[in-house]
Amino acid sequence: MAANKIVSNCILLPLSKLYGMGMGIRNIMFKWHILKQRKFDVPVIVVGNIAVGGTGKTPHTEYIINLLKHNYHIGMISRGYKRKTKGFVLATSRTTPADLGDEPYQIYQKFGREISVAVCENRCEGIEELLRIDPDINLIVLDDAFQHRYVKPTVSIVLTEFNRPIFMDKLLPLGRLRESQKAIYRADFVVVTKCPERIKPLEYRILDNNLELYPYQKLFFSRYNYPALKPVFPEEAVSVPTLQWLDHNDAVLVVTGIANPRPLVKMIKRSHAAVRIKVFPDHHNFSRKDIHEIARRFEELEGDSKFILTTEKDAVRLANNPYFPKQLKSKIFYQPIVVEFDNLRPENFDYELKKIIADKIQAGK
Repeated sequence: MAANKIVSNCILLPLSKLYGMGMGIRNIMFKWHILKQRKFDVPVIVVGNIAVGGTGKTPHTEYIINLLKHNYHIGMISRGYKRKTKGFVLATSRTTPADLGDEPYQIYQKFGREISVAVCENRCEGIEELLRIDPDINLIVLDDAFQHRYVKPTVSIVLTEFNRPIFMDKLLPLGRLRESQKAIYRADFVVVTKCPERIKPLEYRILDNNLELYPYQKLFFSRYNYPALKPVFPEEAVSVPTLQWLDHNDAVLVVTGIANPRPLVKMIKRSHAAVRIKVFPDHHNFSRKDIHEIARRFEELEGDSKFILTTEKDAVRLANNPYFPKQLKSKIFYQPIVVEFDNLRPENFDYELKKIIADKIQAGK
């Protein structure tokens, strides 16, 4: 195993260095204004990360939308990863996860009547078109756009995971970093996500010191809260299980297709039920074969009560899957996620975000 790791590092390290050089040159070209950033007349909040996947962008984007939707008419734009369309697509009652991608579709399902949601690979073109369609928009939220530097953000928010912060990672393909840790200087806010319920003072200091933030940057800590389960097919559900009430006579099949299923798996394993896990790749489109495999594994479960548990993002794809069997629709539920910010430190995320937007609007930035 050690020998394989050494060989792998010898192959990947040069590629990682070449990748880092390429990203470094690109960032210098933006710094020297060889590549141009475009400023829009409405404030733009960018939510992103430096590591690939699994930091919690979608729940935090939802938190920000929920926080600001009463003060602004929001337009949200995403690239629409793994969608089956190209170019600009506006979310409507007729669009599907295949049109938008699972994450923008999830956001549209939650906020579609309160905000405008669209996808576009080119964020500048996307903002232009969305403002043309809905000229009342006075705030844009860009999901997963920290590396899309052609838009000049009003506020940049970068997320890094508590259990794998960027200073413990390496550049692609040796690690998961999209660009060097030094790129974090472009962020106004840095959020350490998926924190445990209680963080020790030493852990605060370690993260604070190793992130090496500048005085103008603000550091926050967030965690997930897990409310009651919800049925993937509400019209089919007879009753909804409560995780706290499960015992050793119950059985759960956990099905995930997300970048980091560990927090969900850890949470469900706190129950007394027998837990079986089937993990698919991130943003996985479930085929007929996959659905048959899920059904087979469910039938193999033994328990007085048994059900399937999935993530909110996977639920979006499964609810629209034509192969999902009717007899299992009453047996599958998803776990919603609610972001909570640490309240033991003096900085308040809600206050600081509203303030920085207001200050920059007033300063004309």
